[in-house]
Formats: sequence, structure tokens, C-alpha cells
Amino acid sequence: MTLVRPDANTLIRTVLDSGSWKSWDEPTVDPAPPGSPYAEELASARARTGYDESVVTGEGLLGGRRVAVMACEFSFLAGSIGVAAAERLVRAVERATAEGLPLLAAPASGGTRMQEGALAFVQMIKISAAVSAHRAAGLPYIVYLRHPTTGGVFASWGSLGHLTAAEPGALIGFLGPRVFESLYGYPFPPDVQVAENLFKHGLVDAVVSAENARAIAIRALAVLCAPREAKELRSRREELARREELARRHEPEERPVAVEAWEAISRSRRDDRPGVRALLKLGASDVTPLNGTGVGENDPGLLLALARFGTAPAVVLGQDRRRQRTGRQLGPAGLRVARRGMHLAAELGLPLVTVIDTAGASLSKAAEEGGLAAEIARSLADMVMLDAPTVCLLLGEGAGGAALALLPADRVLCAQYGWLSPLPPEGASAILYRTIDFAPEIAKTQGVRAQDLKRDGIVDRIIPELPDAAYEPRAFCERVARTLEYEIIGLMERAPEDRLATRLARYRRLGAAPPAAEGDPL
Repeated sequence: MTLVRPDANTLIRTVLDSGSWKSWDEPTVDPAPPGSPYAEELASARARTGYDESVVTGEGLLGGRRVAVMACEFSFLAGSIGVAAAERLVRAVERATAEGLPLLAAPASGGTRMQEGALAFVQMIKISAAVSAHRAAGLPYIVYLRHPTTGGVFASWGSLGHLTAAEPGALIGFLGPRVFESLYGYPFPPDVQVAENLFKHGLVDAVVSAENARAIAIRALAVLCAPREAKELRSRREELARREELARRHEPEERPVAVEAWEAISRSRRDDRPGVRALLKLGASDVTPLNGTGVGENDPGLLLALARFGTAPAVVLGQDRRRQRTGRQLGPAGLRVARRGMHLAAELGLPLVTVIDTAGASLSKAAEEGGLAAEIARSLADMVMLDAPTVCLLLGEGAGGAALALLPADRVLCAQYGWLSPLPPEGASAILYRTIDFAPEIAKTQGVRAQDLKRDGIVDRIIPELPDAAYEPRAFCERVARTLEYEIIGLMERAPEDRLATRLARYRRLGAAPPAAEGDPL
């Protein structure tokens, strides 16, 4: 059975709010000499398809939000991009940038137009430049790759999305299989250039129908375009502080109980302890998972998502301890996924939330050869210098370099039974005593507990567990979410240069002098 795929106009009607589409297209300048075979091809394509070129551009509403759209029409000369189509695309991107609009792109193309040769080929440069300027303005760019998307289109504006989804079963690749076979005399390996395989390798974030692409785009833009007005943020932060103070007054008997370091570590390792996925499910809204590095790698132990905690938008990087246990420990690819999230936050001016919950990084030949130590170093450097508000949450286990890589934020929060250590205490015991039997004593002397970390200025705030996150998963996750919202809003109110200077001073003084008291109400 042949799958019927929507043309450009049908796709636009499916994705946008009903009746909201407005075309931006102007009549094209015909690039073909009158009477030439190419002119006849263009005339035939226009008569057959009802489209005047291989692309349509315009604007509409998406969940009530104004957005710009550009889409290819494959039935028009295989969706190929020539000079006229490229000019239409660039003008649409430039208008979206000038008017501050999110941009949705839906390519379906065999690449650049062979009839126009090298001049058509280099049009990909100016389209990419326009998209890059749009992104540099801090505006979202979302791509939906359709069947088929190949050649220069895939290798330029089709691969520059902040978020990229793909049509199920779509052929997506650099060199089309028919061209490959003609050039090399044998067929391209099957099932490689398909959307599902790209998802498997971390090259696209989702494989969805047009209807589901609409829902994903609405959720993502709720985060990417969240309000950031100082007055609204300040009002919300004051409300959160009042709520917390009322909770303290009405529930005075609920106080966190201090425990020894080894007890905290044991509690953090419980299988039923809520992790980052529970936090997003129970404490966040508008959650949009992203997949992989975007350049061919992923890691099941590192979750990357867009989400909102209350009114506060965020890019979330979370170590998923359960998947690390069932799959593999966090490796270099996981840290490259994390760095994708850091760069996304910086480019879009979104707050970054990192969630630490790891028994340690992968110790293997593959991890060493994949550059684990270098990725930890790069993550540390990116985090500490990031041009975005940053909050770190020590949710549970915090062992070794994998934890350190996500730590250096503007504000560091710690669950009551979270902890941070250069190695799991058993590893430190093995180094010092050639046995793991002294792990509890070492944990105590190393100062790994939340209370110790706060005393030493590593942690700013401890989030209570009443009496243990495993016994109150929903209440705990909601408490964490409120605290994250409060901290994010406080950071968003500050000037970027002030945030960075304060962050650098914070880490410069660690171990050099007693930390100053913050006195925050939460």
C-alpha cells in the first residue's frame, strides 16, 4: 500500500490553526530563457501542480501564537531549490527575523536544481546565512523533515533546527539512493536513510505525523517563547515566597531530619526514589524531549528536554540513573548531548537546569577512546562561562567527573539526601585501604552530604525530603519544581554580565573564604 503524504498546502492546514494562513509569496522572476526546455519544464510543473515554485512561505497561528512558515512542494520539480525559490526562502527568513517570529521549516526536496547548475548550488549558503542570523537573534527555528529530503537542502537549512522532527518512513540523507547507485554501481545499504534510523542515532528529536508535529511545536514554543518580562517574573517570585512562608507556619512539625552521610547515600540509591523523569512528569509542564547530540550520537543515561517549572522556562539536562543502570554508564556521548543543551540555552537565552543523579561515568575502553576526560573538561568550561541563567539540582547520587561536569551553575540546589563525591565512597575506600569496608567512614570524613556541601559553599539550598523522597514522590517533585521556578526567576531578573561575574567569583572563592549568607526565603 502506497502511503499518501500531505503536499505543502495540506501540511500547512494540518499544522496551523484553522483559517490562519497568510501567504507571503510574490510572483517569481522566471530564471529560464523563453522557449527553452527548462522554461517548458517550469510551465508544465505549474500547470500540473498548481504551485508557482517549489516553496511556499507565509505566516499563521500555531496554538494562537504567530509563526512564520516555509515549506517545500516535492511535486514541483522534486522540490528542488533554484535561484527564485532560494530568494523566496531568504526573504521569508529575513522577514521572520525582523518581526521577531519563530520559524517553522518543512523541507521535502531532492536538493538544488540541476537545470540552474552551480548558481543554484551556492544558494544554500545564503539560505543558511539567513537562518543563522535568525538563530543569532535568539529566535526559535523548528524543522520538520519530510519525504524525501536529500542533497544540499538537507545539508544546509534542513539540518539547522533547534528542534528537528521527521515524517515517519521518510527518506532523509545527503546523497539520494538512486544517485548513489548510478555513481557507484551498487545499491545503498537499506534502512539507513530513513527517519527512524536517524532518530536511533540521535540526528532527529522525534519521528511523528504532521498532526503530532503540530502538538510538539506548540509545546516547544510554550517554552522557547515563554514570557520574560521583569515585572511579571518579580510578581510570581514574590508569590512563591509567600506560599513557602505560609507552608512553614502551618506545618511546623514537618522538618527534615539530619542523618549520617552513609545513610543519605543509601537512601539516594533506592530503586523507588524519584529521578529526573519523575520530576518532569510530576513537577513540570510543556515537556518536549530532545534526542541525541544532533550529530550522530545519543546516550540513554542523559535526558535533554525543554520544560517549564511553573512559569519558568528551561532547557533541562538530567542524568537518568535508572537508564544508566539498565543500559550503560554515562559516557562521552552523554556529555556531548549535555553540551548541545548548554549551547541551545545560550543561543535562545533560556535558563539551563542540570540534574545530577549518577553513580559515576563509564569506565571503559570505548569511553577513554571517545574522549571522556576531554568532554568533562569541555562541559565544565561551557557551564561555568555559559551566557544563560543556570541552576544545578543535586537530586541523588553525585559521583565523580560525570557529576562535576554539570555542577558549576549560578545556583546549586541539593535534595536532602543528595550528595557529591570525587568517587563513590566504596572506590575511595578501595584506594585508601584496598577494601570497600571503610566506605561509611570515608563518606563521613569527606563531607559529601547536603549539609556539608552547604557549609562549604558548594550548595546554596537544601530541599527537604519529608521524610524521604521515595515515600512522597509527587509532593517532593512539586516542592523541587517550585524551588526551581523561584531560583530561575531570580536569575532571569539579573543582568547577564552580573550573573557571570557572580558565578565566576563564587567558584573562585571556594575553599578560600567562608561563603556569604544568602538569606533567601525558600
